[in-house]
Amino acid sequence: MAFVANALQSMQEDSPTNHKTRPAIVRRFHGERSWECGAVNRVDAYAPKKRKRRPLRGLALLFLLVAIAAGAYYGWQNFVPNDERMKPVYESEHPIIYQGAVTEHGAIIEGETVKLPLGLLEQLLDSDPAIHYEEATESLILTTEQKVVYLKTDALTATMNQEPFELRFAVEKIDGIVYIPIDPLQELFGIQAEYHEGTSLVTVHLPGEAVQKASTVHEETALRSEPTIRAPIIELMASSAIVSLWGEEAGWYKAQTSAGYIGYIKKSDVALTGIDKVAELKREEPFIAWKVLGQKVNLTWEAVYMKKTDISKIGELEGVNVVSPTWFELLDEQGNIRSKADKEYVSWAHKKGMQVWALFSNNFKDPDITSVALSNYEARLKMIKQLLAYAQTYKLQGINIDFENVYTADKANLVQFVRELTPLLHEQGLVVSIDVTPKSNSEMWSLFLDREELGKVVDYMMLMAYDEHWASSPKSGSVASLPWVETSIKRILDEDGVPPHKLLLGIPLYTRIWTEEEQTDGTIKVSSKAVGMETVDKLVIEKKLTPVYQPEVGQHYVEYMEDGALRRIWIEDETSVKARAQLVKKYDLGGVATWQRAFQKPEIWPVLDDVLQSHP
Repeated sequence: MAFVANALQSMQEDSPTNHKTRPAIVRRFHGERSWECGAVNRVDAYAPKKRKRRPLRGLALLFLLVAIAAGAYYGWQNFVPNDERMKPVYESEHPIIYQGAVTEHGAIIEGETVKLPLGLLEQLLDSDPAIHYEEATESLILTTEQKVVYLKTDALTATMNQEPFELRFAVEKIDGIVYIPIDPLQELFGIQAEYHEGTSLVTVHLPGEAVQKASTVHEETALRSEPTIRAPIIELMASSAIVSLWGEEAGWYKAQTSAGYIGYIKKSDVALTGIDKVAELKREEPFIAWKVLGQKVNLTWEAVYMKKTDISKIGELEGVNVVSPTWFELLDEQGNIRSKADKEYVSWAHKKGMQVWALFSNNFKDPDITSVALSNYEARLKMIKQLLAYAQTYKLQGINIDFENVYTADKANLVQFVRELTPLLHEQGLVVSIDVTPKSNSEMWSLFLDREELGKVVDYMMLMAYDEHWASSPKSGSVASLPWVETSIKRILDEDGVPPHKLLLGIPLYTRIWTEEEQTDGTIKVSSKAVGMETVDKLVIEKKLTPVYQPEVGQHYVEYMEDGALRRIWIEDETSVKARAQLVKKYDLGGVATWQRAFQKPEIWPVLDDVLQSHP
């Protein structure tokens, strides 16, 4: 900075305060003029006027100094590269890099294989959660659309779709962290892991990931820790070295070298060479649930209680192509299932051209039994094995799951059960469906259902769009008014992203006769009784009632006085059934499911079939 010092010295020498070079000064005293050189002499008692200071000259000097310093700093920053070398420091022995960033996770290297931590995998597969770890049994379950893989920590024996196979490297748990070998992860999910031995780094890729590649163009190219030539050098690369690019910033690329290091390279130091794409996972042919092309599903549930169904009394069910008898229910915490299956019923249905999707319920009575059975793999597997055996024995085409009265805390375990069940049932050609209620704030009847995740797994989801006003409702009303039904459909489609073709609209074939009785204190006591369609028709005739259509609910309505109480009925009939079927067409849903067959009247089936199977 010698030139700066010389400039300062020169300015000081030219300053008016320097007496050696002070110019002649003219003084004026009482009209007289005096010329003096050198020092100023007094002529009389009056002191001479002081010379005015010039502050702008000082500011100019300051600005000049700042400009000179800024120019010097700019030149130093942009034209004087830093030759300092640095080695990145990581928190783990084998840091994991994903998409150009060092993650918070570390891997384990055993021989030639990489083991990845469960926490990282849960993050990578967040959009399609397929890895479930059970702490109590130290079991790991990996699920895809076609496969269920079961592993235990420190064991080389595993099962895939219940068939045993051997692992080269075991799942292990170290300091509370579960590590999974890359082999099953690559086979099931297409995850790839590259170990950079020289740097101990591990780079992870997901299938289908696109990576921009580039080649260095100079004999020596620096990868720096920050996008500036003043940042330390992480790695020096020779000409034609290949790097992966993960972004750009102010004339620099964020790059990863073949050694695994992440840093910055000047854009002018590399030439783009193309895009590499990580291999897509080879998938098997998807399972086709409904093979009747052009037809909507028209399912009706068959409620089976203590006795076998008398098939001679069923009659024609025009247009019905699936029946779902309520045959299986959870018996205990170990996962045992009680069966009421009937081969004669299956034979009857098949002769009518109907599929049989038998219903499996949790019995609805004891949520504690459900909670325990869903919480461990052995009980879940026991249920699955029994359902598979029953399906084979009775020649079923599907299983319909109906779990209700469940703790919200068991939401994830129910999803896991369905994830484990579905691939195994698909393997036997069975359709998997699940029943859900409309969305509400009810913990035991609605909040425990993760409709979004369930919708990703099952073939069909039956929306039980009824009991808007339930049996013990304090207010009389429709079982399923049309606006309420439509809102229920839209919420599941919009909020939970369930594909329309998977959603079957549940339609009630029953209604309730409401009784409203005025009490001595002026309040109204409300009670109800569920009845079928034919019962209501008979009552209307007997009481000589005239049903009135209520457009606000989309149903006919009657009321009458009996025994001093007001009876009210929102009628389910051909009109209400047709309106629901039209909603199926409006939202292009997969079809309908009616509860339950015994409540029907024959006249509704052709109406339902005509709307469902008609084409615009």
